[in-house]
Amino acid sequence: MSDHNEVKKAEMNYDTDRPQAENPVKIMDLSLRDGHQSLFATRGRTEDMIPVAELMDEVGFWAVEVWGGATFDTMHRFLGENPWERLRTLKRYFKNTPFSMLLRGQNLVGYRNYADDVARAFVEKAADNGMDVFRTFDALNDYRNFEAVVPVIKSCGKHFQGTICYSLTEPRMGGEVYNLDYYIKKAKELEKMGADSICVKDMAGLISPYDAFDLVKALKDNVSPMINLHSHFTSGMAPMVHLKAAEAGVDIIDTCVSPYAYRTSHPAVEPLVMTLLGTTRDTGFDINKLARINEILEKEVMPKYKHLLDDTKVSVMDINVLLHQTPGGMLSNLVNQLREMDALDKIDEVFKQLPRVRKELGQVPLVTPTSQIVGTQTVNNVLFDEGDERYKMVTAQVKDLCYGLYGKTAIPIDPDVQKVALKGYDRGEDPITCRPAEVLEPELEKARQEIGDLAVDEEDLLIYALFPVTGKKHLMQKYGKEKLPEELKPITLEDVKKEEELIRKAKCGDLVDRCVLDTIPDKTEALRTFNVFIEDEYFEVGVDEVGGVPVLAYAQPAAPAAPTAPAPGMVPPPPAAPAAPAAPALAAAPAPKAEPAPAPAAPKPAASAGSGTAVKAPMPGMVIRYERKVGDAVSKGDTVVVIEAMKMENALPAPADGTISAVNFGAGDSVAKDDVLAMIE
Repeated sequence: MSDHNEVKKAEMNYDTDRPQAENPVKIMDLSLRDGHQSLFATRGRTEDMIPVAELMDEVGFWAVEVWGGATFDTMHRFLGENPWERLRTLKRYFKNTPFSMLLRGQNLVGYRNYADDVARAFVEKAADNGMDVFRTFDALNDYRNFEAVVPVIKSCGKHFQGTICYSLTEPRMGGEVYNLDYYIKKAKELEKMGADSICVKDMAGLISPYDAFDLVKALKDNVSPMINLHSHFTSGMAPMVHLKAAEAGVDIIDTCVSPYAYRTSHPAVEPLVMTLLGTTRDTGFDINKLARINEILEKEVMPKYKHLLDDTKVSVMDINVLLHQTPGGMLSNLVNQLREMDALDKIDEVFKQLPRVRKELGQVPLVTPTSQIVGTQTVNNVLFDEGDERYKMVTAQVKDLCYGLYGKTAIPIDPDVQKVALKGYDRGEDPITCRPAEVLEPELEKARQEIGDLAVDEEDLLIYALFPVTGKKHLMQKYGKEKLPEELKPITLEDVKKEEELIRKAKCGDLVDRCVLDTIPDKTEALRTFNVFIEDEYFEVGVDEVGGVPVLAYAQPAAPAAPTAPAPGMVPPPPAAPAAPAAPALAAAPAPKAEPAPAPAAPKPAASAGSGTAVKAPMPGMVIRYERKVGDAVSKGDTVVVIEAMKMENALPAPADGTISAVNFGAGDSVAKDDVLAMIE
């Protein structure tokens, strides 16, 4: 209590002689959605939002963004939470502040365009659960992808915020594509559609302060809806961008409270509040109230997530984003994917190839899902292309993009790339020019029949319709048909303290009980020295094998005789693969890399044995579905299995003619690079 009183004494009254501003800047807070999505992989849990919810409701934000984007996916897939329940729960604490969500147009909260029936049902259910502002964007700025959702937003009496994804092809705004005329034209299209406000969405922090001034001023002069500016901090320019935008008359600015700000997130609200204090654009916010929110987040919430924060960089900004234009989330996906494939040394080549692939695919803005589409395809090109043969492994989403299922690109797609991508495409090899959803069959009733009684209401049905594989797994866990894995359960501050205490003891050598020996044994020739690393500290430890020099096992050629039990203390050699050449005698196996222990593998199907030609995973990912089952005949090039990597689907072809003799995984299973997914005889 005394500490709290000290804080109260330290508070300053900023309301003295603080008149109401003539034109206060409105603030949208993104902490509870884009903040934790940008900084710690959208892993923020509902229980950690509740402690600050009521205080945030008192600040006076124009709206708080709490939902949409990647939250829907991450909650059901990695947190074991019901996305719909978060909306209802937070609504009980925010009595005065409107809720906002990020809606990916016809993509909704997924990574492809869904049929109109799914789109309409989703928006209705979101509105029913308390959503007020629908920030609606399309990755290609093709507003035909708004035609299904906007009428529903309007009919529900909600706020339609139309969005323009900001992009560049030059160091500054201009050039043949993304120039001032382009943005004014897009804003007029949104105004015609009935936008209540217009957001300029700068996903990677590319906009410069003076370009922001010119753009905001031009939009204010040409359209009537309020203008909202959204610019990530990544490049470091966003605070200056905010100030110039305020001078140009911007109506709404996006920020985060400081613990969830900076790096690849957004500028903090507190410096902006103090900067505008006493001006005609004064926000009117109480800085003391914001300080109390920050204290709670710093002490009670952020310690639970520090293991997810990227502490490898000293700088809080990444100026390289101005060169490769890669948004923070996309960048972390690329790095993680390359690391898991032991190809992190290829990252510079990926950055070099990105602009080329982006241009070949229509100079699309880099925002979900096009950022993943371009990024994943670039990785595939760098790793799998051979010589002059490019686009050897084309993702399903690149095929869809080339067909027109995402909409019209800023410039035409390279015809040679389009031809390669659409070769054998199941919808046809001639691209469409109509509104993408016009070629999509209704999906909701089909999903209802597939999921059956496992979906007890419309919310469950929509989770499955949007994410069939992970959504079904979530529903199985939700209704107790599968056990919730330990890694999906939340940790507490007590857990954090126990871990910190364990590390402290390890550093002090107190992990084992100490005892005093009357005599200290002599060191033998079996003594081995190990390097032990604990966080940033290094220790050298000697280990002496009791009983003499240990016996080391080596990989030996497979013997024709039946194996016998190993002698005590011996490590049995691994069984040799049927078709693999035998390892040379006395060739020691390399030491394994220090990696986190993988989650227990799902039980394999009965027909997991087999010989012949292997269909291997070329990258780590998740099995989406098998197109062939055991006993099916396949020809070389036929799709055998589809895996998801970086949220994009990759169809893996049969490397030879034959018959499927084994299928080793099931839908939803995680696989590592080079895992044998199936065998062909």
